[in-house]
Amino acid sequence: MKNLLVSLTLLLSCNIIFAQPSAGNTGTSFSFINYQKTFPRPSEAIERKEDTLQKQFEEKKLVWPAKYIYIRSFKYDSQLEVWVKQDIKDKFKLFKTYKVCALAGSLGPKRMQGDYQVPEGFYYINIFNPTSNYYLSLGINYPNASDKVLSDSLRPGGDIFIHGSCVTVGCIPITDEQIDELYILAAHAKDQGQDFIPVHIFPIRYNKDRSVKYLENLSKNDASLKRFASRLEDAFKYFEKNKQLPVIMIGEKGEYIVNEATTSVDDDLVINEQDIKRPPRERRTRKIDDLADAVHQWPQFPGGGDAFMKYLDDLGKDMGDYLPSGVKKAYVQVEFIVDKDGVPVNFKVLKGITDEDFIEELIKRMENMGTWQPALLHGKPVAKKLIQTVTAVGPY
Repeated sequence: MKNLLVSLTLLLSCNIIFAQPSAGNTGTSFSFINYQKTFPRPSEAIERKEDTLQKQFEEKKLVWPAKYIYIRSFKYDSQLEVWVKQDIKDKFKLFKTYKVCALAGSLGPKRMQGDYQVPEGFYYINIFNPTSNYYLSLGINYPNASDKVLSDSLRPGGDIFIHGSCVTVGCIPITDEQIDELYILAAHAKDQGQDFIPVHIFPIRYNKDRSVKYLENLSKNDASLKRFASRLEDAFKYFEKNKQLPVIMIGEKGEYIVNEATTSVDDDLVINEQDIKRPPRERRTRKIDDLADAVHQWPQFPGGGDAFMKYLDDLGKDMGDYLPSGVKKAYVQVEFIVDKDGVPVNFKVLKGITDEDFIEELIKRMENMGTWQPALLHGKPVAKKLIQTVTAVGPY
């Protein structure tokens, strides 16, 4: 493979345990649980709920507190599961399933700020917020390594949480009573050394016929969504079979690779078929062999970031006249490369609109956006791929 795959094993399998720091000369060890008790909401939740949780563990013949927990959520089915175990070699056992009580957006991954989408993919808890606007909340590490490749380069979005209060604009909400329990479980796991608590977010339950049929209908005309959901299904099936977390890696195109599983959809074939359907027009394309993955300085649009935002806003308004009949607004994801001489080339629409006339007009306009300052790596200009979203808004 041309570029080295980036392994997410460390972040997702929770195999690493970190020593707890000392509390200095007090003679006591630092405790994450004790730290949480310094905040009113977690303290009250622990006092009120911990006994009940212990009894529920005893009833299910589970050891309290769980040393490892795993969270997985299903958007269409509006469920959030909590799995637990005591030893890294053990199989996970289901402790409880919570109802996700509100949903924003639709099936499919989050790809830009303001799209109200709940992310889909493989994450971990990176924030405990005891003073959340939504009672208590657990933050996840969106955008992850895959999202940073596939999402909007400048506005991917962020601040995704599992939280209480049962309202959402792109997060995973459960009730206050439920976030009490989940927060306590996660805090105990972290207290015992599980710094990376995995959170897998799936579009559907892949073993439920009604859910599968819904996803099939939704993705039948969207090859990229079908391809993406198929990769997530690989992880779902692995866990269902083994009750252990799969090894997740990221390919050079940002795609998930699950335990070296292959999917039924050929990525390159889909892309080539789309290219064939486009009207023939000479485009600004180049053969670029050395495409930088990581850079010290990203490409700079003429006039800087604010100028680029204005350019995109103006372009979106102009492209509103070219939207297909009946479409008033569309988020169009465009991939292109800023070559080492600063010239933007190799434009491709990844998602949002399939109308050939719209795509042709959009690419023609973007090819004329001007010359950038190229990306820099060790002080030398290099070619860098960007993914940007254009919001096309038609007249109302």
